[in-house]
Amino acid sequence: MWGRSTAVRRLGLAVAAIAALSLTGVGIAAASNVAVGLTDSRGDIAVPTWLYLASGGGTVGAVALLTMLVTDREFIDSYHDSAREASIASGRQIGELLLGTLGVVGLVFVVAIGFVGPQIGQVSAAVLVTFVGARALLTMFAYTVGNPWPALNPWRRIAGVVPNGFATYPDRLASWPAVGALLVLIWIELIAPLSSSPRALSIAILGYTAFTIAGAVVFTPAVWFRKADPLSVWFRCYGSVAPIQRTDDGLTLRPPGARLSDDDVLTDLSGAAFAIVLVWELTYSGFVVTPPGVWTVEALVGLGLPPALVYLGLLLVGFVAFCWVYWIAAGLTRARAETYVSQRYLAIRFAPPLFAIAAGYHFAHFVGFSISLWPSLVDSLLTPLSAPVNPTVLGLTPWFGYVEIAGILLGHVLAVWVAHTVAFELFPGKLQSIRSQYPFVAVMICFTMVSLWLQALPDMPAAYVPG
Repeated sequence: MWGRSTAVRRLGLAVAAIAALSLTGVGIAAASNVAVGLTDSRGDIAVPTWLYLASGGGTVGAVALLTMLVTDREFIDSYHDSAREASIASGRQIGELLLGTLGVVGLVFVVAIGFVGPQIGQVSAAVLVTFVGARALLTMFAYTVGNPWPALNPWRRIAGVVPNGFATYPDRLASWPAVGALLVLIWIELIAPLSSSPRALSIAILGYTAFTIAGAVVFTPAVWFRKADPLSVWFRCYGSVAPIQRTDDGLTLRPPGARLSDDDVLTDLSGAAFAIVLVWELTYSGFVVTPPGVWTVEALVGLGLPPALVYLGLLLVGFVAFCWVYWIAAGLTRARAETYVSQRYLAIRFAPPLFAIAAGYHFAHFVGFSISLWPSLVDSLLTPLSAPVNPTVLGLTPWFGYVEIAGILLGHVLAVWVAHTVAFELFPGKLQSIRSQYPFVAVMICFTMVSLWLQALPDMPAAYVPG
């Protein structure tokens, strides 16, 4: 067994190789993809597409191979088991009360401004708070620092003060309602003018409010927001990547991604499906605004299908395809590891690393978008009832693509490392553990190359979608 110093040197070699490969793939850095569907900013590819894709896929493959050189179980465990506890019992109730009040006030503010404020999406506080504040910045905070949503969640506060618990939540449903609801939200976000019409956004938020409060009242807030509410599951999954984790006694500081190796992050196939949705939704958002996606939609609409139905069909077909590929990978892992561990359990245990990949792609999609629209968000909050004469939008420097690609690479590096850790927890033999990782590494490479290919394509307006 290698000593710890040798393992550290091997890990350092992996990091150095990542840096070298990322510099080789100049086209990857140039292909900054920000908030597909919300902005049409996209970098240019300065190298042949085949080299661009090979650099991205090769980076993930090289990281995986170099990570597999680290076989010192003591070193692997030291990363994931290290933690520092901090008790916040004295101020926890006050903090949750303040954040909960802020969440309720924010919900009322967004809905009201959506109706009475300026009806221009780019200057509306309702639109900017929703997409820049919540979808972008709050999600980034969840996976880089810690998940604040349990304290902020306004719907949980509202549902908690009314009678609830009139029915028992069926265990067989698990988190499938959250999976289905998130797919519906992704579809509605695309086909409805939510980012351009503040009034339509407010109506959608009111509909979601009625849906989620009704579910929490029927099944109790604790159960509903743990299993069935898509936003709560969204933030909890992204929050599992963060270094700060909530516990019953307070907060725990752990290395980034260490939580993903715990066996209670996901406990059923519905959780694995939700992880796949998080990866697929970013790929889908990129596909429908590129030439192949637009041509596909136009061809299907030309056959007489309604555009909304076409977008829903593509969303569901892609999701099923991603799930099928992942399920096949779980089966191949079981065969290569020659284990009696079920394919179902392997699919569940290897799914949390997908949260790290989703976080990396979310960062790449939204960091530039957030920086560009940050001044507009501040201006809209200062004067929510009137549109600024000259809204400020920041431009990004050409080298900013390196920041975005760094997010993608770090997400994949973390995912590969967590998958490596999970394999060594599941299988006693070193060779068995390493062999088990090959199918999932292949899936990661495929996901990477598909996403990078979409980033390399020019932008087009989504067909038949209101502006």
